[in-house]
Amino acid sequence: MKKNLFIFGIGAPALALLMVMIRISYLIFFWGSSGSELNFTIRPGETFSQINYRLSKQNLISSSQLFHRLCQSKEILTKFKSGDYIIQPGTNMLDIATILTSGSSLTIRVTIPEGQNLYQIAKQLEKKGITQKQEFITASFDQKLLRQLRIDSHSVEGHLYPETYNFSKNVPASYVIKSMVAQFRREMDSLGYSIENPLPHHILILASIVEKETGAGHERPRIAGVFHNRLKRKMRLQSDPTTIYGIYQEYKGNLKKRHLKMRTPYNTYQISGLPKGPISNPGLEAIRAALEPERHSFLYFVSRNDGTHLFTRTYKEHLQGVDKFQKRRKYRKGRSWRDLKKKKLKVNRSEGR
Repeated sequence: MKKNLFIFGIGAPALALLMVMIRISYLIFFWGSSGSELNFTIRPGETFSQINYRLSKQNLISSSQLFHRLCQSKEILTKFKSGDYIIQPGTNMLDIATILTSGSSLTIRVTIPEGQNLYQIAKQLEKKGITQKQEFITASFDQKLLRQLRIDSHSVEGHLYPETYNFSKNVPASYVIKSMVAQFRREMDSLGYSIENPLPHHILILASIVEKETGAGHERPRIAGVFHNRLKRKMRLQSDPTTIYGIYQEYKGNLKKRHLKMRTPYNTYQISGLPKGPISNPGLEAIRAALEPERHSFLYFVSRNDGTHLFTRTYKEHLQGVDKFQKRRKYRKGRSWRDLKKKKLKVNRSEGR
C-alpha cells in the first residue's frame, strides 16, 4: 500500500507537468488566429512590450506572457524590425516571431494558377522572393508538418489551394504552406467538408487529374465522367499528366513512348486505378466535377488542338479521332505531329514537376 502511495505521489506531479508541457506546445506550435489575413505594423522605436501588447490585443497570439518567454529563450527580444507585415490566419506564435524579426515587411502578391503542382509553386515562390524553392519542397513532404495540418498523405500536394496571396519576403516555407492549406480548408467548407469530415482523398486525386487534362471549364465534368467509367470497367486511366508527374526529373516537355513504359506510382499506363496521390492542386470547379461527374458512356477523349476534346465510346472511334486531329496535316495546320503533341501537353497544363 505504501509503495502504491509512493508511486501515486510521484506520478501525479509528473502527469501535471506533462499536461502543462502539452498545453504550452499547443499554444506555441499549433494555436493560430482565425478569420482573414491581418496587417500588423511595427512602428520605429517600438519596444517589445508594446509589440507584445498589440499582438495580444489583436488576438494574434494566445498569451503575451508565453510569447515573451519564447522570444526571450530565442534571444530575439530586441530584434523586432519596424515595417508593415501580413499575418495569415492560423499562423502560430513561433512563425509570428520569425516573421516580425525577419525585417521582410514588403508585401508580395503572388497568384497560384489552378493545376500547378508543388514543384511549380515552389519555383514561383522563390522567383518572387517569398521563400526558398528547396525549403518549400522539403516542407511539403515533412511528416511532422503533415500531422500538424492533419493531412493524411505523403505530401501536401492537392491541398495548396490556387489563389492570390499576399506574403512578406523570405518567410518560412511552412508558413506559406499553412496559409495555402487554410485557404483550401475554407473552400472545402463551402462544399460541406471539414477537418473532421475531410474531402475523400480519391476525389482529390481525381480532381487533380481532371484539372490537368483540360483548361476548358465546361469539359471538366465530362472528363471526370470518362475516368469514372474507366475505373468502373477496371480499365487503366492512361492519363498523360499522371505519367509526366511521375518522371519530373527526366521530363523535358515531350512525352515519349519509353516514358509510358516506365513503372512509377503515377504512371496510369502501367498501374490500375488511381495514382498514389494528387498530381496538382485543383480549383473548386475541378473538385466539383470529381464529386459530380457527368453521366455518359464515353471511355476516350482526344485533343482537338483548340483546347477542347473529342469524346468517343469505342476504341475504334478513338483511333479515328487520333488520326483526324493528331495525324492529319490539315488539322495540324502544317505543324509536325511531334510539335503538335508537345503543344497539346502545354495546353493541358501537363508540365512535369
